Order: sequence, then structure tokens, then C-alpha cells
Amino acid sequence: MKQILSLTKRNVKLFFRDKGMLISSLITPVILLFLYAVFLFDIYRDTFTSAIPAGIPYDKDIIDGLVGGLLLSSLLAVSTITVSFCANLYMVQDKVTKARNDLTITPVKPYKIALGYYFGTFCNGMIISLVALTLGCVYLAFTGWYLSFLDILALLGDVILLVLLGTSLSSLICYPLTTQGQLSAVGTIISAGYGFLCGAYMPLAQYGEGLRNVLMCLPGTYGTSLLRNHALRGVYAEMESQNFPAEALDAMKTVSDCHIEFFGHRVEVWQMYLVLAGAVVVLTGGYILIHYIAGKCRKKQKKTK
Repeated sequence: MKQILSLTKRNVKLFFRDKGMLISSLITPVILLFLYAVFLFDIYRDTFTSAIPAGIPYDKDIIDGLVGGLLLSSLLAVSTITVSFCANLYMVQDKVTKARNDLTITPVKPYKIALGYYFGTFCNGMIISLVALTLGCVYLAFTGWYLSFLDILALLGDVILLVLLGTSLSSLICYPLTTQGQLSAVGTIISAGYGFLCGAYMPLAQYGEGLRNVLMCLPGTYGTSLLRNHALRGVYAEMESQNFPAEALDAMKTVSDCHIEFFGHRVEVWQMYLVLAGAVVVLTGGYILIHYIAGKCRKKQKKTK
């Protein structure tokens, strides 16, 4: 356990010692928040306003709080995954600099080295994601604050689960990479496409039924919906207390992906947690299995020499 802890500390220190990597990881949530606020705020506000039946009085601030919560959930849905890929860069760097060879000739067992990378990526991803959560809450305080203490705790739990998903996914994908160029290409693809695949940039309700059913097979979609449910719960509760029509509230929850369906069946919040937890277990298991098989292959090679 001490060796795993030492390797984790080593990987965390390497991440924060590299100022370029640290700044690029920190600036990603800031850029996303800026882009959301500048380009998407008005679009989402008009979308929700149009969903309110004519003649029903409403407070403009509550719509701003609704849009702010939507943007907060989008920010966290994207940054928790993409930052994990940035945080996992040192796994490939160790191969490039041959530092991985120095680690493998030590008495430390290979699985401990693998766990050191895994936990190091998780710690780095959590630190950056907590910064993103803080920035998002500050932004929400200006647009419209309707979060309770339990909502914040629920968002924190969602962030932890999504960082675990990003850590296991990035560890599995980054393991066979051997150059920084390969990792940069993978990181670019993930950064550019993940937001659309998980419904963060554009709600799933605006996709076609066929594409929506395909995206519902991806675990990140359920992570986005979890964040939406917890970031917007207070807003919808306030709307309900102001006697908003049930049909309008249901339409807004559908548009904001709080209500999602898997081939026509409503997915409950507890089912979303099961899907995410199951994906983390499967991906982490695949990462461990790859290291186990690689270790067996290295042992066979040593015996044949």
C-alpha cells in the first residue's frame, strides 16, 4: 500500500510540476464556462421561455437560474472527462522518457505501478474538477442561485463518479499509446466530440430518435442527466411552488434532459447511478486485465531469453 501511495504522490507531483499541463487543464473549464455564458445562455433562455404557455406570469430570474444550472451541469459533464485525459498524460510521458523502464526494473510489482497511474489521474482530475465546480457555483450565484446544501453534495457525488469514469476510460485508452502525438490526437478527439456525445453541448431532446437511442447506450449520457437533475432540482421546485403548470414543467424537464428515455422507457435517477457505476467497474476491470495480460507476456519473454 505504501508503494502505491508513493507512486500516486509521484504522479500528482509530476502533474502539478508541469506548469504547461496544469495551466491547460485549469483553463479548459474557464474557457468552457466563458463559451457557454457568451454563446449559449441566450439560446437556452429563449428555448425555455418558449416552453412556458402564453399568459402565465413568471419571474425572469428563475429562467436565468434555470439556464445557469443547465450550463453548470454541461461544464461539469465535459470537464470531468476531458481533464482526466489531460491528467493521464504522464502515463505516456513515462514511456517517451523511458522512465517507465526504470519503474519496471524496480522491485515494485507492475500492478502497483498501474494503480499508481490510476489513483494519480483520479486525484489530479478531482482537483481540477473541484475548481470547475467552484467556478460554476460562483457563476450560478450571479445568474440565479436555487441550490440547497443537499444539491451541492449530490453534485459533488456526481463529479466523483464522473471523474472515476474519466479516469478508467482514459487509463484504458491511453495504455497502448507510446508517443505524446498519439495522446494529443486522442485528447483532441475526446475534447471535440465528447460534449456532443454526452448531450452537454446540445440536449438529447433535440437529437433525432435514432441518434438519441444510440447515445443512450453511452454511460456519459447518464452522467450528464444526473448533473442536470441535481443542478436544476431547486429551480424546478421553485417553479412548482409558484404553481407552474405540470405540463410546462414536464416539457422543461424533457428539454433539459432531466427526463431521459431508453428506447421509450423512462430512466430513473437510481438507474443512472447503476449504469455509471457499472461502466466504471467494467472499464477499470479492463484496465487491470490489460496490465495482467501484459505482465504474463513479459514473464514468458523473460523465460524464453
